[in-house]
Amino acid sequence: MKRILLLSGLLIILFSACKKQTFNDTRQATIDELKIQAYIKANNIDSLTKDPSGLYYKIVTQNPGAHPTLTDTVQASCIGKFLNGTVFTTATAGLWGMPGVIKAWQIGIPMLGADHINKAARIRMIIPSALAYADTGSTDFTVTVPPNAVLDYTIDLIGFYQ
Repeated sequence: MKRILLLSGLLIILFSACKKQTFNDTRQATIDELKIQAYIKANNIDSLTKDPSGLYYKIVTQNPGAHPTLTDTVQASCIGKFLNGTVFTTATAGLWGMPGVIKAWQIGIPMLGADHINKAARIRMIIPSALAYADTGSTDFTVTVPPNAVLDYTIDLIGFYQ
């Protein structure tokens, strides 16, 4: 009987925690969506596609080559900005393992082709916080990315390696 009561109590606590997290995620997604819509309007950004994940993107330049997968290492240049225009990261021909990048990159970069001959493919992404650094933020850059930051990335895919 004690085990049943203990198990019931644990399940109630578990479900309560899950419900709270879902509420916070939904609330943050709504906040991010409002920020993204205001940013798009204020900066006259057009022709963006909204992915079911919430990622807004535009393939600026496509390359006819093969597309990287989530297990590849990509070579890319990028500029990452906050919505206030502050650049928090730039890289020229950096190498990134796709399993280790933010979720938005895992969604957007495989849309691009690369063949090491033609010019780089380019994608612009307006990224809700859940697909970037979520509520933890990041200190991997010279400027700290705060929790729940919505980001604007432009990525040039140069190539990829399996």
